[in-house]
Amino acid sequence: MDISQITEHLFIGRQPSPSDYDRLRELGIRLIINMRFSRGPQPDPHPQPIATLWLPSIDSPLFPISIRKLMRGTQAALETIRAGGKVLAHCAYGRHRGAAMGACILIAQGYSPREALELIVQRRPAADPYAFYILPRILKFANAWTS
Repeated sequence: MDISQITEHLFIGRQPSPSDYDRLRELGIRLIINMRFSRGPQPDPHPQPIATLWLPSIDSPLFPISIRKLMRGTQAALETIRAGGKVLAHCAYGRHRGAAMGACILIAQGYSPREALELIVQRRPAADPYAFYILPRILKFANAWTS
């Protein structure tokens, strides 16, 4: 399982497999936000499954991540965190789309965009939220969230 803990309540990483779900449950993760386009959430066979939110997004500069999807994921994450749960935001490798979602969640919690990006890169060196087509989406989200 390739995930990184960013804050007490936020993790970013690769897509977990069903065999990872028991460990995620032990970590307190109550919501998995899947940013992958081609591969939806894996079913959780547990009697009380971890909630999933699939926000299909393509990792390409030709198809920018929808601000509406970033808003939806952030709102779901904040609700989970307020209820005492933790959140995993992921994409294929935990580099772009998952990092973008994580940055938006941090911004909604009061971090500046710069603080959010620096924290993510510090805690998950594989992440690249500064990619030329990812950073503008994070900044656009920050502007929309605070407006």
